[in-house]
Amino acid sequence: MSAQIINGKQLAEKIRKEIAGEVATLQKKKGIVPGLAAVLVGDNEASKIYVRNKEAACKEAGMYAEQHLLPSTTSEDQLLRLITKLNNDPKIHGILVQLPLPKGINEKKVLESVSPEKDVDGFHPLNLGHLLEGEARLIPCTPFGIMKILESIDYPIEGKEAVIVGRSKIVGKPIALLLMGRNATVTICHSRTKNIAEKIGRADILVAAIGQPEAIKGEWIKKGGVVIDVGINRTASGKIVGDVEFEAAKERAGWITPVPGGVGPMTIAMLLWNTLEAAKRL
Repeated sequence: MSAQIINGKQLAEKIRKEIAGEVATLQKKKGIVPGLAAVLVGDNEASKIYVRNKEAACKEAGMYAEQHLLPSTTSEDQLLRLITKLNNDPKIHGILVQLPLPKGINEKKVLESVSPEKDVDGFHPLNLGHLLEGEARLIPCTPFGIMKILESIDYPIEGKEAVIVGRSKIVGKPIALLLMGRNATVTICHSRTKNIAEKIGRADILVAAIGQPEAIKGEWIKKGGVVIDVGINRTASGKIVGDVEFEAAKERAGWITPVPGGVGPMTIAMLLWNTLEAAKRL
């Protein structure tokens, strides 16, 4: 029997409508309009599309949004000065620095310069520390979206085996902490993991976030498990695929997210959520 396909786009639209309602209430009661500033350095076309999509989503929800498109020749000092200005701007509640940054700019230094209260990506060490302590304030958007997906299918996380393929600070490490916080038993796999197929085969919940097209084979998937595919990859023929072999995996899984239309829309929805939360707190 084929897996249930989790419609991330539909779920994200529902959440975005709820956020729009809360934005309207916040404006009416307190005169506050949540504001997001997106900062992009360089001419990466994919990054430009991501930033445009995020700005459009903000405006659709009734938020204020502004873009800062900087040339690739921008120095680290110039970028840090802009972030300081945005940190001090009362109409901006969330600051998003689009990654990757050009060579010569210290990504860690830049992300740490964003005020923790305005760090809507959830990458600041202070926010990651709160997450580690189980007191999350602003949660990284993709892991946050994954948790909302699991909630949407009423999947009981406690006591389940969760396997995460990928150990980035953007997805792998934060989702491990969130799942452990819900009493899952978590295994993180990476490029040096031995017998990876065997480990994936134990996963009640599989989160794939390695950025390698269809690297995870359908036959490895545990029957009835939940497959969350974070990967977005373009094949030689131009087709967009995830990290999991979708067609084969859906014949074994109980639930699976498609690519596109699964995790991606949820990431943007949770960015709006974090911007709203930051506006409520500032």
